Amino acid sequence: MLRETITTVLFDLDGTLLPMETKTFTDAYFKLLAQKAAPYGYEPKALVAAVWAGTKAMIKNDGTQPNDQRFWQTFAGELGEDIQKLRPVFDKFYAEEFHGAKAATRENPLAKKVVEELKARGYTVALATNPLFPLAGQATRLSWLGLRPQDFALVTSYESCSYCKPNPAYFAQVLEQLGKRPEECLMVGNDVREDMLAAQAVGISTYLITDCMENVGGVTLGQIERGSFGEFLMFAGLA
Repeated sequence: MLRETITTVLFDLDGTLLPMETKTFTDAYFKLLAQKAAPYGYEPKALVAAVWAGTKAMIKNDGTQPNDQRFWQTFAGELGEDIQKLRPVFDKFYAEEFHGAKAATRENPLAKKVVEELKARGYTVALATNPLFPLAGQATRLSWLGLRPQDFALVTSYESCSYCKPNPAYFAQVLEQLGKRPEECLMVGNDVREDMLAAQAVGISTYLITDCMENVGGVTLGQIERGSFGEFLMFAGLA
């Protein structure tokens, strides 16, 4: 059961609310993105390498600038400054063609139920997904679950954050944006290092979703509360 001190539930998206295998999804996403960029003269391998470089730059971000600025700075450094002119094209991609990557994910009819039930019971619900995508990309993936950014008190995106998981500073920034204390929050995620250990480092309680669990390095789970998404419903008193 949720502790009485908990007022806020933070959900990860990929692999948590939205079941997926990361590599399968990433491959589908990059294929679509390369198709979008090809008419502008960008070769797929170079484009994907540049996206990875920008992603790594965001993951290493130290809070001195928003993630989107860090990404585009690095991305342009790899492909040339002219790529900056295509930012509206990429924004449109995340709102439109990105929907094609839905085929690389699975259904989760319980996701919308959990969000709605928790809100109905007075909890604050936030989407603490790694802010590597623009808000348009977060909205597109949420739509595959029948959800919208407006269903959450906060949706982290690369425009609104200056840190990424697994940096605990990401969770400190989420707490600041929500105006919440660590002891009020529960982080629900599928990645042991990015969701569990990083959130615990700032004092946030955690629940590990095991359906699509990621545990790079084989971290010992120890006392981490865990179970399937269905079991989380029981844990939260919603089943």
